[in-house]
Formats: sequence, structure tokens, C-alpha cells
Amino acid sequence: MISTLILLLVLVLIAFRQVGGIRLKIWQIMTGGAIAAVALGEISPVDAIRSINADVMIFLAGMFVVGEAMRQSGYLFYLTNRLFGRADSTDELLIMLLFGMGMLSAFLMNDTIAIIGTPVVLYLSRLHRVAPALMLLSLAFAVTIGSAMSPIGNPQNLLIAIDGGLDNPFADFFGNLFIPTCINLFIVYLLMKAFYRNEFRRLDQIHVSCSLSDENLARVCRISLATIVVLILLKIVAVMLGAGESFRLTYIAVAAALPVITLSNRRWEMLRGIDWETLIFFASMFVLMEAVWRSGFIQESLSLESDGIASVSMVLGLSVTLSQLVSNVPFVALYLPVLDQIGATAQTMVALAAGSTIAGNLSVLGAASNVIIIQNAEKDGATITFLEFVKAGIPLTAANLAVYWLFLEIWPAL
Repeated sequence: MISTLILLLVLVLIAFRQVGGIRLKIWQIMTGGAIAAVALGEISPVDAIRSINADVMIFLAGMFVVGEAMRQSGYLFYLTNRLFGRADSTDELLIMLLFGMGMLSAFLMNDTIAIIGTPVVLYLSRLHRVAPALMLLSLAFAVTIGSAMSPIGNPQNLLIAIDGGLDNPFADFFGNLFIPTCINLFIVYLLMKAFYRNEFRRLDQIHVSCSLSDENLARVCRISLATIVVLILLKIVAVMLGAGESFRLTYIAVAAALPVITLSNRRWEMLRGIDWETLIFFASMFVLMEAVWRSGFIQESLSLESDGIASVSMVLGLSVTLSQLVSNVPFVALYLPVLDQIGATAQTMVALAAGSTIAGNLSVLGAASNVIIIQNAEKDGATITFLEFVKAGIPLTAANLAVYWLFLEIWPAL
């Protein structure tokens, strides 16, 4: 019970993040909660260390290295500038932004694209005189929705892919979620056009020269990206040949980071620049969630004997609602053992991924990527208010949820 109270306190502090005159960071709050759980005997130091999922930590670190290299070299900015430079209308610009950033987040993780994409969309906003709120909201929704269809698109999906008992996570995710995710990205376009109709017009063709800031590092980034693509294909082949378990997802991130670490003379700069705070957050979260799980509170709250607890409808509904209170990654960390204990199907695990991911579209606090975008935008003099986000987020989340429900619950039954 004590660990549950610690978790509630952590969630309250994350929501307000202010104690007196001290402004706390999310990772500091979660780390404080983990330390409190250990100090109060809710989990032993040895068990706390064992609870940290090494696969998730290594994968995140590897992808952060690649993302930092792409940012520092200017390579991702160069690619997006080349792509968006072809747009001759706001409609075309928004479609390119939504599907471009959405697809990138599926392979490079949504938090990575949120960090890199924010200065890109603000640059495009100034260049084409389009409202910053339109571009920032589109980026936030794109990286959230796009990441849903991939086992490596966001941290909660990675947890499910590693610990959810999926034999072929790439096939399970893309096979079930690719089409509905594309539909949901298009729904964002329709919603943004309805909310910001005055911003949609033809754009002046402006030629902008965009050079790489570090051509050598950019070449290394190309090797890393090619490595990711090749290894994902090899993972799929390995599963088809019955050797999928021996080809862990962690290998993809490690292999992708190796070119940056071994071939770049800026390797230490890249390692120092990765998001260590996020890594500390996840390590602390694993400790606190394990302490809560050991308390038995979650098992008592969710009846393990109920068939409905593993239904697609229930999983989608709980994921969207409870992720607003617990946040999507901690929610998945708590709910996943419940589903695993009752032998949930791959379809249910995919529903957990979809529901917990699109929960991030409902409010600013629904996903870490939203906070990242707003914090980085405010450094550049732009922002999205809480009401602006919710005004668009509520109808969008309802529409997203309906689409995933149709594809995961109704369509298979026909």
C-alpha cells in the first residue's frame, strides 16, 4: 500500500511539478519515488536493480545516440527541408509533415522526432507564415500516432514487444496497425483543416539552401539508418525461419549506434548529448512499478478472473482513460504483467499498444513527446496552450479510438 501512495504522490508532482519555489523535472520526481520505495522497504536494493529492464534501457540509449548524431550533423533537418521544400500549399505541407514525421517516429521513436522536429516545424512556420500552433499540434499528433504501428516507435510499445510474448512483433504491429494508423494520420489533417481553415492557402515557392553542419557525421548517420532498415528486415526473416527469439530487438539499436561510436571522431560528444534524464526516468520507473506490482494493489484492482479484462474494447478503453492519470508508459508497465498472467493474445497486446499510445493525443500530459515539443517551442518563443491542445485532442482521440476499435475488434470478427 505504501508503494501505491508513493506512486500517487509521484503522479501529482508530475502534474504540477512545483514544490514551493522549486520547479521539479519529471525524471527527478520519478527517481525520488523509486528511492522512497527502496528506503521504505517496499522493494530491496537487489530486487530494484533486477527490476530494471536492460533490453529497454540499451535500446533507448542506442536510438538516442543515432538521434543525437542526426541532430548534431544537421542530417535530419536537411532531409526534412528537402522534403517539405516541394510543398506548394498548406494542404500539401501538412500531409507531408504528418506522414513524414509519423513514419520517422515509427523507426526512430517518437521522443527523438519530437526533439528534432520542433525546430523544423517552427522554421517552416516562419518560412511560410503558417500559425505555429497548427504546425506544433500537427507534429505532436503525428509523432504520437505514427509511433503506434511499430514495436520500436515509442517506449511503451517496446515494453510490449519485449515482455508481451509476441513471436513476431514487427508483423503483429504493422500487420494490425499500419492501415488504421495511416487513416488516423489523415484524420489529423481533416481536423487541423477544420480548426485552422484560414491558414490553408497556396504557398510561395521559396528556395532555401540547407547544408549539412557536419558532412562526415551525416555519412555515419546514413550508415546507421541503413543498418536499422536491414536489421528490421533480418528480424522479420529470422522470425519466419523460427529463429526470432535469438534475434533480439536490442541488437538493432546497438548495431545502429555502433557506426556513430566507432566511425565518428565526435563519439564522446554524441554520448554526452543523449537524453540521460529520460534514461534515468525509465530506470526509476521500472523500480517503482515493480514495487507497486509486489504490493498486490494492481492485481486486486483488476480482476484476473474476468474475461473482459483482456478484451480489445476493455484494453483500449482502460488504456486511453488510465493513461491520463498514470501516463502511458507507467500504465503499460503495470497492466502488462496482468495481461501476461492471464495469457492475453497478440491482438490484445497490440490493442494495449494502440490505446496507450493514442492516449497521448488527449492532453499535453498524455505523452512525454508532447511535453518535449512544448518545452522546446517555448525556448523559441512559441507554445501551445493546454486548452488549445485539449480542444483538438479530445475529438481526435475519440476518432482515433474508434478507428483502432473497428480494425482490432470488429473487422476480425466479420
